[in-house]
Amino acid sequence: MIKDGPYFHEPFTEDLVRLFFMDEIVYEGQTKYQLVHIFANKVFGKMLFLDKKVQSAQVDEFIFHECLVHPAMLLHPEPKKILILGGGEGATLREALKHPMVQRAIMVDIDQELVDLCRQYLPEWSKGAFDDSRSKLYFQDARRFVEKSRDHFDVIISDLTEPLEGGPSVYLFTREFFTRVAEILSDDGVFVLQAGSADPFYHCFMAACARTLAEVFPVVRPYWTFIFSFSLPWGFVLAAKKYDPLSLSNDEISQRFRQRGLTRLGYLHPQFFPSLFVLPRYLLLGLKKGDVLTDEKPFIWKA
Repeated sequence: MIKDGPYFHEPFTEDLVRLFFMDEIVYEGQTKYQLVHIFANKVFGKMLFLDKKVQSAQVDEFIFHECLVHPAMLLHPEPKKILILGGGEGATLREALKHPMVQRAIMVDIDQELVDLCRQYLPEWSKGAFDDSRSKLYFQDARRFVEKSRDHFDVIISDLTEPLEGGPSVYLFTREFFTRVAEILSDDGVFVLQAGSADPFYHCFMAACARTLAEVFPVVRPYWTFIFSFSLPWGFVLAAKKYDPLSLSNDEISQRFRQRGLTRLGYLHPQFFPSLFVLPRYLLLGLKKGDVLTDEKPFIWKA
């Protein structure tokens, strides 16, 4: 039976839409850069949508953010300086700060209005990470920050919105951008990004990200997991100058979880960690067909 009341319409693509019942509308508005909806749903809890695309939900945001952050952080033996691109909710920053050797974590987000909204309405995501003495926030375009930076980072985490037409992220997934990312990584640095859907039909963006990163980095490892609130398997791509997650032994993985106090994460644990990198055949085949993304020919999702 369909409920009487307000539904939120999410256009995943022109061929696929989802409906969410809004038990409570928390916030609706337009920032300088994007349309923001925050509402509560009985199943998913509070949910954040940007430009009508789901970003995270209270019920399972820990799954997305643990999978985005910890594989790269655990791969690096001593991640002291961290750069986060995007991540307005603060949950990516929260997870990075769980590693005790982190001395500085810089977060760059173009949309200060969004970050302020998340601090006000979604404090469960950041859990005080914005106020941690190791944290530093910059509100500017991530590409401009990376191009101008004279710092070097051990781990760079890209938690950016997907490249929608007219959106702020279109030129943050190109070979030119990834080349500059590599230049500001330390000699043993690690880069990771969220790469969109990893389902059998809509994995072209993930494939393009992996193919483009392979033009820049010697080690590129796509991985995936299922995100309940997205209703999809979701892709990530790890790229490194030196270290390979497939080379970590089970003992090394377990030891790093213990040494960093990560034994009580909500989703990841040492035995599960290697399985993230085991891909189905359709993805293995699809990844071989990815396009190389450039500033001249970027990827743009058309909703």
